[in-house]
Amino acid sequence: MIGVECTFAQNGRCHIKRIQIKDDWVPVEQGRQWVDRQGRHVLVRVPGQPVQEILLKPDTLTWELVNGRSDIQIV
Repeated sequence: MIGVECTFAQNGRCHIKRIQIKDDWVPVEQGRQWVDRQGRHVLVRVPGQPVQEILLKPDTLTWELVNGRSDIQIV
């Protein structure tokens, strides 16, 4: 589970402002998003780092990294 600060539009789309990596909150750039049986997927990128996919699980309303761990490092 990861921390995510976001807002939701009336149509259900979300705008990710920042994510929590360990104890730090870092702003992210947001890419595409889509919904499937697993939940809402959003592509995000910490500047200077690779793109990561996060998932909002509908049954728990928690966010997770799709690969299950963070390769993001704060520099």
